[in-house]
This record gives sequence, structure tokens and C-alpha cells, in this order.
Amino acid sequence: MKIGIDIDGVLTDISRFYLDYGAKFAFENNIDKILNPDGYEIEDILDLEEGAHKEFWEKYDDYYTKNVYTREFASEIIKKLKDNGNEIHIITARNPKYENGENWTIDWLKENSIYYDKLVFTDKKLEYCKCNNIDLMIEDNSNTIFKISKLIPVICFDNRYNQNCKGNNIIRCYSWYDIYSKIKKIWK
Repeated sequence: MKIGIDIDGVLTDISRFYLDYGAKFAFENNIDKILNPDGYEIEDILDLEEGAHKEFWEKYDDYYTKNVYTREFASEIIKKLKDNGNEIHIITARNPKYENGENWTIDWLKENSIYYDKLVFTDKKLEYCKCNNIDLMIEDNSNTIFKISKLIPVICFDNRYNQNCKGNNIIRCYSWYDIYSKIKKIWK
């Protein structure tokens, strides 16, 4: 089976990062409050003025891309999936055009022992899944989940911001061992 895996929100807990570093950014910039802790992007979470989300990423992008922790057992489960004969495609909407963005991502995956057969940078994940015969996608972005689930099953990695993801071909999971357990049961 070919398995697609997202990075931010699946291999990492970007929601926690946004809340922790967003609150710090808000404090340091006299932003009154966290507007919506269930938001998907930093500009959904904080009440930011025009362009302030760029300031946030200018300040924290290097740190996030190089140092954010992987979710518990992600590396271990991906290795098990590979050992079971699956092909692993890391499919991320990260923009590799940022200075050294692609290299930082590759280094981060290596440092965290995240195995993959292919690493793809695209915001057109549905098209990639179609063209490359991906059998299953592990994703956190609601819009992407709804699009891809019309084609193939999607494991929705549970996050505050994707509670609306329900429907055919959508399987909610809460941890990497939960993912592994459900894959083993469904795709014997």
C-alpha cells in the first residue's frame, strides 16, 4: 500500500506550537488576546493586523522548521508501516522556496528518524494522490481531508481545528499507535 503522510499537524503538533509561540508573540507585541484557540493558522488564532502573521513566521519559522518535536511514536510507527511492505510518501504543503526550507525539512526528517520513500512539497495533495496511486492519506487540514476523502480513505489526525471532519472515507485517529492499530484492522 502507498501511504501519504503530512508533516505539520501530523508528524508535529503545530496547534500546540501556535498556541505557545502565538501567546508569546501576542504578549511581546501587545496583542490583546488569543482570539480563537481552535483556529488552523496563526492568523486565525490571534487577532493580528494585516501582515502581522508574516512577522510571526519571520521570527519563528527557523526555530519551528529546525527544532519542533515529532509526535510520540511517529518514527516508530512509520518504520513499522515500511517494514510491513508499505511505501511511504511524505506529502507536505510547506513552501520549499523559503531560504533553505527544503534542506531544513530533509534534515529535520533525518534527525528525527522519519523514514520516507518520497518527499513531495505541494499544496495540490489531491492531484498528487491521484497521479501516484496513493491508497491512504494521513492528514490534519480539514479542507484537504474533505477533498482527498472523495478519492481515498483519509486518517484525520485529531486536532482542535479539525473537529468538523466527519464523513465517508474519514477515519479519526488520536495518536500514532491508534493510526497503526486502525491500519492493521482495516487493511489486513
